[in-house]
This record gives sequence, C-alpha cells and structure tokens, in this order.
Amino acid sequence: MAQDTQFDLIVIGGGPGGYVAAIRAAQLKQKVALVEREHLGGICLNWGCIPTKALLRAAELRHSIDEMKEFGITITGEVSIDLPAVVKRSRKVAGRLSMGVAHLLKKNKITVFDDVATLGARKGESREVVLAGGQVLAAKNVILATGARARSLPGIEADGKTILTYREAMVPETMPKSLVIIGSGAIGSEFASFYLDMGVEVTLVEAMDRILPVEDAEISDFVKKAFIKRGMKIITGARLASLKAEKGGVTARFEGDLADISAERAILAVGITGNTENLGIDGTAVKVDRGHIVTNQWGATGEPGVYAIGDVTGPPWLAHKASHEGIICVEKMLGEPDVHAIGDGAVPGCTYCRPQVASVGMTEQAAKDAGYDIRVGKFPMMANGKAIALGDDQGLVKTIFDRKTGELLGAHMVGPEVTELIQGYAVARTLEATEAELMQTIFPHPTLSEAMHESVLDAYGRAIHF
Repeated sequence: MAQDTQFDLIVIGGGPGGYVAAIRAAQLKQKVALVEREHLGGICLNWGCIPTKALLRAAELRHSIDEMKEFGITITGEVSIDLPAVVKRSRKVAGRLSMGVAHLLKKNKITVFDDVATLGARKGESREVVLAGGQVLAAKNVILATGARARSLPGIEADGKTILTYREAMVPETMPKSLVIIGSGAIGSEFASFYLDMGVEVTLVEAMDRILPVEDAEISDFVKKAFIKRGMKIITGARLASLKAEKGGVTARFEGDLADISAERAILAVGITGNTENLGIDGTAVKVDRGHIVTNQWGATGEPGVYAIGDVTGPPWLAHKASHEGIICVEKMLGEPDVHAIGDGAVPGCTYCRPQVASVGMTEQAAKDAGYDIRVGKFPMMANGKAIALGDDQGLVKTIFDRKTGELLGAHMVGPEVTELIQGYAVARTLEATEAELMQTIFPHPTLSEAMHESVLDAYGRAIHF
C-alpha cells in the first residue's frame, strides 16, 4: 500500500522539540508527519540528558558507599565498578524512553519516516520535503527541529579514542587514569563530576575566568571550591593552543605561559553548533547566524511556512526549552488563542554535577548591569534540617529581587536536589509573584525547599534559621 505523502505539517527531527511539536499539532487535529534520520527522542534522550543522568546516578551511588560509615553502615570487602554494566544500564534507559516516544507518536496517529529530509520547492501553499529514500512529501507548514552537534575547535578533531566528544565519553570501554576536559559548561562539569567520582584524575579547563560561566558568579565559585575539595584540578582563563593525541595519551598546550597538560584522554565540551547543513535552506529566506537558524519569538523563519525550534536555533540550548518552543510554535501557527512567547529569563537551567546547580532568571551581576536596585537573599544548606539529615548540607540558595517592586528577578541554587527545587521559583516568576506571596507561602518541614523560603526572607531581613 502506497504511503500517504500529503500532510498539514511535516516536522524534520524527532528530538524533544520535534516530537512534542508533532504531538501538539496532532492534538489540534492536524495531519502530521515526522522525519527522523537516527533515533526518536533525539540527542537529549539518546546521547544527552537522559543517559548522562543514568551515568551520574551510578557515580552518585559509588560516592554514597564511601559516605556510609557516617550513617553507621559498614560495607566489608572491596567495592568494584563493573563499567560495561554501568554503560549498559545507561543505554537501556535511553532505549526504553526512545520506545516510549515511538508509542506516543503512534498513539497520536503521526506518520513517522525513518529517513533524511531536505526542504524542496514551494508549490502554491504547500512546501515539498524530499526524503533521501526518494519519496516527496508535502505540507502547508514545515518545522525544522534538527538539533545540534558538538562544536569542534579550529585545528582540533576528536578521534573518538583519545580525544572524545560527549558521545564517546558516554560509552567508555575502560576508565582512563587521567582525563582533561576542555570546557566547563554544563556538559563539561557533568562529565568532570562523573569521571572524578569513578576514580579518574580529572583536570577541568575553561577559557573564561570561572567555571560554569553562565551561572551566578557566587554559585560558580561555590562549585569550583567543591570540585577542588574533591581532588579535581581546575584551570581558568586558559586559551587552548593545541590538543594532540600522542603515544600513550593526549597533550593540551595553551597560549601564554601556562604549562602543558598531559592525560590519557581528553573530552571536548566547548559548546554546540546547529545541524543546518543539507537542509535545503540555501536560496530560501531562512537565515543562519553563527551556526544556528534565526527565528522570531514564535519559531518562524524568514521563509513562509518554514519554522525552526530547539537546538538548531538560538540559546539557551536546553531540551525543555525546545519542547516548549514546539508547543507555542504550533499553537501560534494554527491561530490558537492565548499563546505566550517565552519570556526573558523564563527558562530554568540545571547542571547535574555534584553538587547540583540550578537557576532561573537574572544573575546578581546581570540585574545590576540592567540598572535594577536589588535586594539579595541567601541561605546555606548547612542550616537546613533535611540537608543535615541527608548528610548533604553543602549548598546555597540565592534570590534576587527588585527593591522597588518586589519582583523576583532571579534565583540561583547549588546543593542537594536543587534541580528538582528550581521549578518552584520558575512557577513564581510565571505567576509574577512578589516577595509578599513567597514569604506568605507555607513550606513543608522538614524539606530542602525550606531553604528557598528562608532565602526570600533573608532578602528582606526576616530569615529565621540563620
């Protein structure tokens, strides 16, 4: 039976932006096709967010074993790591969720093509999409959700064995004795934390003046001190001159007078670039700036009927932002009422290293630079009962308010489970809550969330427990 080729919407890319956009369009009675060249769920589900969390969980458990004596629990005998089993579980988790995405697409009657797609000609009100397998599809609207890949540095190529990208770093066959990681953003810091907990000697290198450079400076400094205390070597303000695989390992050389660093392996974690090549956008009004497609707040490109969402577009490059973009893109496209664009600073960011980091909104410096007269509240996890009971009391909650209006400008957290807690502040910002509503909200005891409340109170000179 010949497969239908006429649709209302074609989504190219089945990651967290693409498949969510496809499902939302199907809910709105659109006839939808989705084209995915590799794995449903995209990089996030298969090679990013999800499998890295499975790896980090293994490292967390390994660390917890070392801490058990504090809780009165003694483990006799040697603790060993079955690395193939660790990696296998990570891949199993990713596979399970990819199958879940396939089920959701089938449930919503979305036609899936396992193929590579290219934009074709505009014919009347329809846009053709040409598949590598030879089929030609057509739809009124097309969403490009092709994601991104690891960015390389000039003159430096990952070989997959000694110089790794996140893909190879996620499936190690053996653990190196030493590792140098170039780039200390979320990806670099998470891998640094994982490998360090697994017994590897880690050196983390950052070109900026501090690690996790997009985070509040106070939070970055806290994480740096925590990493160093755990035995990690950290070098900031380091401009890489070369990274070369040599016999027995790799050597990183830097501009200026910084000494060379040698290690068994290196991981490049210097950002991403959008998958914009071979999409058929040459000759169209789709613009690419610094490796990413330019869109307006609704995902529309300069080409009629062509939209783009997720990592192929601008920052922040986060799965949850891509999913939300997919929903508002589809809803605006179809004329749904009350569609709201993503506001400035509305996207929470999470880094799952140890200690965890989470934030939403402006940093303290950004708020000052924007001209705000601010109030800043802080509360340490060492004064939180639940954190003490957990044996994980190193952390900080920091809140930033507009002194004039009480608006919550930003919230920044480091410590146990803060990636789960940050959504409380994200909801508060969406609801335009001020310090009055936050102070009047009752937080349950004993919970880590009490530190969130105390930080707000501290901004107004009313902290109780510190």
